[in-house]
Amino acid sequence: MHINKIEHIGIAVKSIEEALKYYEGVLGLECYAVEEVKEQKVKTAFLKIGETKIELLEATNDDSPIAKFIEKRGEGVQHIAFAVNGIENVLAEVKEKGIRLIDEKPRKGAEGLDIAFLHPKSTGGVLTEFCEKNN
Repeated sequence: MHINKIEHIGIAVKSIEEALKYYEGVLGLECYAVEEVKEQKVKTAFLKIGETKIELLEATNDDSPIAKFIEKRGEGVQHIAFAVNGIENVLAEVKEKGIRLIDEKPRKGAEGLDIAFLHPKSTGGVLTEFCEKNN
């Protein structure tokens, strides 16, 4: 397995509009894209710092994973995403090493990426996402 870079850090927020007051207004970052991923019941906003992105995640439905996360833990870092090549092979490799998968196969995510998550109970409490550019 070869991890290319940290693709993004996902941060759960109650309101993207409110969160941007901090990220843009205080930190001086620029939101370059807002997108809704209906299948995941989430609205995303992306900010870039060098090669790495911050993904703000706002629930679009009360039963979405982000709404449940915020209800349980409050706003904050929700996951870390790594860019990989050959995501299906990477999933097979980590599964073989005893890591519990949330996604057995990649699914479509924001920005057209193929994504898959690993269960935090197998990763030291950190929800981990693998991402691959869809060619």
